[in-house]
Amino acid sequence: MGNESKSRYLHYLEVVTGPLEDKKRYRRYKARVEELPPDYRAAIKALHRYLQYFGPGTAESHLRMLDDLIDLFEQSVANGTTVREIVGDEPVEFAEEFLRSYPEGNWISRERTKLTESIDRAVGGAR
Repeated sequence: MGNESKSRYLHYLEVVTGPLEDKKRYRRYKARVEELPPDYRAAIKALHRYLQYFGPGTAESHLRMLDDLIDLFEQSVANGTTVREIVGDEPVEFAEEFLRSYPEGNWISRERTKLTESIDRAVGGAR
């Protein structure tokens, strides 16, 4: 396969599956998670599951959020900070506060905007 053909193939592949660098970045995140002690690993996986439902809607924002989350957990392990000290007594409050740092592109914000715009159009733009 020539360089031009290979370049077109990679471009097509990225259009269909998303940027390859994003996939590599996500795999690095997952590998870092697996290196955590078991209790930290279980906690970050639970947070990840929650954050994927309510977090940023763009790949870049989502990956940045995950990078920050794993950084927090790795630093906490290094400092001897317990999981409970990280998330507190209310893990949902921790997750919600953490999410506030990544408002761009989250699906609920987009849906709120769409709802407002749809109602505005329905009533002729009047509020």
